[in-house]
Amino acid sequence: MSIAATTHHGAAQRGTTRLTAKALTRVASAVAGDALGVDAGNVNVDLDDHNGNLALRISTPIRVPSLSRIRSQDAAIERSGGAILDRVEAAKVAIRDRFQTLTDSHVDRVMLRITGLDIRPEERVT
Repeated sequence: MSIAATTHHGAAQRGTTRLTAKALTRVASAVAGDALGVDAGNVNVDLDDHNGNLALRISTPIRVPSLSRIRSQDAAIERSGGAILDRVEAAKVAIRDRFQTLTDSHVDRVMLRITGLDIRPEERVT
């Protein structure tokens, strides 16, 4: 530790670390993309102040199984995480909790707007 990093009493000085709005936005995009099974590049995030805390406004598609898969396999909806509305509600909580853990920011609300469906075939495990 250098002399400049200590006080005259010998105790280490405490610094501050600040995350820019751009960094917070990218973290929120990655967390939301992960929660909804889509690429983070397809997620749009706006940060707002809500009573001194963060509010996340997220617009994103959501990954869903194809209709043919749903028709042919009874468990396709359950394997995808359930009904879309249930998945959205669960994703709000997951996004808030994971974002807070990663950034140490307090999130007061998460508003999630689903803008489309990302239909991809399920991958098979070999």
